[in-house]
Amino acid sequence: MNLAITSGYVVPVDGDPIEGGTVLIQDGKIAAVGREVEIPPGTPVVDAAGGWVLPGFVEAHGHLGVHEEAEGWAGQDTNEKTDPNGARLRALDAINPADLGFADALSGSVTTAVIKPGSANPIGGQTVAVKCWGRTVDEMLIREPVSVKSALGENPKRVYGDQNRLPATRQGVAAVIRDAFMKAQDYRARRAAADDEGKPFDRDATLEILVRVLDGELPWCQHTHRADDIATALRLADEFGYRVVINHGTEGHLIADVLAERGIPVIIGPLFTSRSKVELRHRSLRNPGILARAGVELAITTDHPVVPIHFLVHQATLAVKEGLDREVALRSITVNPARIMGLDDRVGALRPGLDGDVVIWSGDPLDIMSRALRVFVDGREVYSYADGVADPYYREAAR
Repeated sequence: MNLAITSGYVVPVDGDPIEGGTVLIQDGKIAAVGREVEIPPGTPVVDAAGGWVLPGFVEAHGHLGVHEEAEGWAGQDTNEKTDPNGARLRALDAINPADLGFADALSGSVTTAVIKPGSANPIGGQTVAVKCWGRTVDEMLIREPVSVKSALGENPKRVYGDQNRLPATRQGVAAVIRDAFMKAQDYRARRAAADDEGKPFDRDATLEILVRVLDGELPWCQHTHRADDIATALRLADEFGYRVVINHGTEGHLIADVLAERGIPVIIGPLFTSRSKVELRHRSLRNPGILARAGVELAITTDHPVVPIHFLVHQATLAVKEGLDREVALRSITVNPARIMGLDDRVGALRPGLDGDVVIWSGDPLDIMSRALRVFVDGREVYSYADGVADPYYREAAR
């Protein structure tokens, strides 16, 4: 799709804002961003009329389409609670694009989401990055797998403890993960030996994906809230040499200096929840600011549907109210999650070469009264708000 969005206050995020700027999209990609942009003849033009123009937001950790809203058990495919090691499982295979959350995402300026299995298992499965618009998940796909989801703490020990099986304690959860990686190391060695000798080799889908983690191809997205569990996550990563990304990180602020020194990113949130379990007793909107000031690379998540995905920007706004730098807040829902999840070659900023995912806002998105007026994915308009009525193109435009 070709498109020029003109006369807006353009906020590239990874560059200085441009008053009266233009974003030119050609063949679905951003071709130019600036004040003096030559628009090729015949290019459709959208007048932003002084509105703010930003990249679509990036949700780094959610369950769109695998934990459907208003569906009950029929739309609940987040956790395969029958195997503590679900590395072979793929969120991709369970996503329903008709989930109401996708239309909500667009209304809140979220155009990209990393969808993950839940936290019932020590090893939950493979994550996937998708656009929030399309008829089938294959049309929406950006990249898969993006990472592997793992969980420490209360959730896996509760799920399997209730079944009276391993793991029922924190030491059991860590042991499951450690055992899995030891088997993956042995598997990798046997596979290499078979390849050297030209012999056939029986593949194992679970161990194949864990070898990719060991080889540094995929980061390990570690669900963890308590500071001691975060320390366990770092210990396991040191033992096996994989890249770890802390997900949730509720008590990350208590060891912020450790995380910063090691360059460990944190996807923090959800932030609009009650303290529903012991792990969340230190949840606070102040925590993102503490982490950021310590030098931790930060992304903010709704963990949709725990917090509705269109509230992503509001979490950032209230984190600013409680001390988070506003520029960091904006980066935490755009360029930071894109970089943390390895998607910054596609999304997260307004920069030539990236996808044409652009949103026109009525004003500053960190102002609670501002709203997304028009949303474009790959240069195609997929959502608009006009005359006080939201018009989700989501169904019709996909036909």
